[in-house]
Amino acid sequence: MEAQLESRESDTEIMEQITLSDMSEPEFAGSKLQDDTENESRVYNKIAGNFGNVLVSLRENLFVIKRVVQDLWFQYVRGENSDRIRAYHVWPGNNVQFRTSIIVIQVLVNLILVSANDPGIIPRNDQASVEEVSTSDGTRRKKITVNGVELKLKYCRICKIFRPPRSCHCAVCDNCVEKFDHHCPWIGQCIALRNYRFYLAFVISALIFFMYIFAFSVLRIHQRIEKDNIGFIGLLKNCPETLALVSFSFAATCFLGGLAVFHAYLIAMNQTAYENFRRRYADSKNPYDKGIISNYKEVLFVPLPPSRVDFRAEVMPIWQIKSTRDVMC
Repeated sequence: MEAQLESRESDTEIMEQITLSDMSEPEFAGSKLQDDTENESRVYNKIAGNFGNVLVSLRENLFVIKRVVQDLWFQYVRGENSDRIRAYHVWPGNNVQFRTSIIVIQVLVNLILVSANDPGIIPRNDQASVEEVSTSDGTRRKKITVNGVELKLKYCRICKIFRPPRSCHCAVCDNCVEKFDHHCPWIGQCIALRNYRFYLAFVISALIFFMYIFAFSVLRIHQRIEKDNIGFIGLLKNCPETLALVSFSFAATCFLGGLAVFHAYLIAMNQTAYENFRRRYADSKNPYDKGIISNYKEVLFVPLPPSRVDFRAEVMPIWQIKSTRDVMC
């Protein structure tokens, strides 16, 4: 009997161990599944939060754009004055921002173009003698007819060529230049056929720049007078640099404005500054005048001719030229 009881107890313990082992595995699996579910929910919540922040930021940006468009609409289209107070109205600082970087870049680019381009230099004829350039009657004079007007071609003793019409030998650059307008001492370059439109762009962009500086300098002085209630002596003491800037920009605006108007008149008449100064067409018809619109098209929109001088070409030294001539003689 005792042996049977012991065997039954041992069987019962074995069954309990099996039961306990079977019950622990589902509990462990259930806890692992729960942890995975929590991690996934955290990831989803994080992604949803980031996406929600993006949507909120996008909504705020769209709202700002909408307000700006509405302000521009009310101000410029409907003509209504907004009473809203902007941040720059009450910002506790004295910064004055001139957004002139774009205009400055345009001025510099045009200056580089007008000074670096070949103005239209006519190649010299160094190897020609006086007899070779003489006409059939032994003189060095030529005449041509342009649109029914007879023009004389002058002979250049330095370049040894008959200069084309509207050309001139620049005493500063020491070159014959085609359609010579003038020699600009501020740029250090002749203004002629191939860089005249860049010169006009430079003058107009510089005029806009100084007008911009003058307007905002005057506005600054006006604000300072209303704020501190000071006179001219007070301005000299407190902001002399602004007064100097106003004076310089005003002088530059007047000079460049007069220059732009003068060249606008020359283009309309299809004249150069040199021809106008010499009064070339005072007693005769201007053979190059085609009407105001056609004149502007010719000066501003006709493609520029290529340069007649290859400055990178290889040339023969002077001593070698002389030795070659001596051998031939």
